[in-house]
Amino acid sequence: MDIDLSNKKILVTGGAGFIGSNLCEELLKRGNTVVCLDNFATGKKENIKEFLKDSNFKLIEGDIREIEDCKKAVKNVDYILHQAALGSVPRSIKDPITSNDVNVSGFINMLVAARDEGIKRFVYAASSSTYGDSEALPKIEDKIGKPLSPYAITKYVNELYADVFSKTYGIETIGLRYFNVFGRKQDPNGAYAAVIPKFVGKFMKGESPVINGDGNYSRDFTYIDNVIQANLLALVVDNKIAVNTVYNVAYGERNTLNDLVACIKKYLSKLDASISGIEVVNGPNRQGDIPHSLASINKAKELLNYNPRFSLEEGLKEAVNWYWDNL
Repeated sequence: MDIDLSNKKILVTGGAGFIGSNLCEELLKRGNTVVCLDNFATGKKENIKEFLKDSNFKLIEGDIREIEDCKKAVKNVDYILHQAALGSVPRSIKDPITSNDVNVSGFINMLVAARDEGIKRFVYAASSSTYGDSEALPKIEDKIGKPLSPYAITKYVNELYADVFSKTYGIETIGLRYFNVFGRKQDPNGAYAAVIPKFVGKFMKGESPVINGDGNYSRDFTYIDNVIQANLLALVVDNKIAVNTVYNVAYGERNTLNDLVACIKKYLSKLDASISGIEVVNGPNRQGDIPHSLASINKAKELLNYNPRFSLEEGLKEAVNWYWDNL
């Protein structure tokens, strides 16, 4: 990526998580000073273990629900990449209060801390769940439906607060609506594991993965390196009409869950031929899931110069090899 970003001090909230730790790694490679704020509720210390010996990396173990932790983390930083959140639609349905506390109250705390510190730009993780019950395809940023889960509500509220803070206090904000991100360091374990690492983990154990529904639901699966590119571009874009708005971050192509499983089996079978014979089990559809998702990435291409390199298949090649070496 030909992006000129170095010698900055950048805060990554949720920096020990899947996306956050990958962002920390890329920023350090580019010669930046990185502050990581994480409470390790879902982030993992092994994700940042290799960074701890780097003098340009600072870990603050804290919680975005605590305003003093937020104020400590933003001290003297140039930019914020806000990734900290409680993800997962099912988790939010089971426990909407905690999801709201982290994703909404924690988000406001970070905005207030950023405002008070005079931060140049606040880039945050938004979500494709904001499109809710809208059946229109592809998804275009200014056309959304009603949210289908507490999680989706929290991520939409983030966008509303960011818009108000940019208009009221002059903070530059950019929201990145992630579409089904996958890749290295994504946790395959736990009740709320994402579908790709969960499926890979099951196949590697010789077990049958469970698809919710008949497998014909489709998603715009987005490899982690595409997401890293979008975040860096959002930090450096120098165009007034490109800030204080939201962007879809995706590949711009949809694949069914059946397509996904076939692709995972293909790449894993090259490493262990026995995996090709493992059958998939179909379960009930999951509450709060939308049937189909496909992003228009025209806005990000035009205003951010976003050009995603990794399709589902190209990303899965990388991800499967990483899981094979690390699980």
